Amino acid sequence: MKRTRLLIVVFGLILVTSFISCSKDDDNTGNNNTEITQTDKEALLFMLEEEKLARDTYSYLYGLWRIVQFSNIKSSEQSHMNAVANLLDLYNIDYTILEEGLFVNQDLQNLYNQFVIDGAIDQTKALQIGATIEDLDIVDLENNIKVTSNTAIISVFESLQCGSRNHLRSFVSAIEIFGEKYTPQYLTQEEYNSIINSSNEQCN
Repeated sequence: MKRTRLLIVVFGLILVTSFISCSKDDDNTGNNNTEITQTDKEALLFMLEEEKLARDTYSYLYGLWRIVQFSNIKSSEQSHMNAVANLLDLYNIDYTILEEGLFVNQDLQNLYNQFVIDGAIDQTKALQIGATIEDLDIVDLENNIKVTSNTAIISVFESLQCGSRNHLRSFVSAIEIFGEKYTPQYLTQEEYNSIINSSNEQCN
């Protein structure tokens, strides 16, 4: 009887060990979270600053016009920055977040400089800038998703895209209240129509 119980225990331990081993193997199948290329690094650094472009621009425009969309979406953009920064930390990539209105990337700096000038013209122009930033963000995120196999980056970028689609809908709705229309600058007209004609999404 004792020998039978011992055999049962040993057999049970073998089964548990085998199950754990198989589970670990299954978890690693197709998992590219640990692989990061130079292109991935550059994408993360760029998107960190592009999300900062949105946050800083909305902060500035809210100060000018006190439009609620700028205040609400500015907070969301900070969350987007945090999500990208978490990936940079995960992969031990050095990065710098400059003070508000300043950017390492000169192209983004030029965009910010123009946005604050144009956004001071009137409220409609300011809202048009908000829509343009989200339009750009969706496209840049999509382009970066297409060239990476890193599942962690893809997951985060898809979540950011989801948020940007909601932001775009919000800005376009506000623009239409003023009796104006937004013409997509980066999305195709078909892509833009698909987003605007869809309901707000629940983003992870």
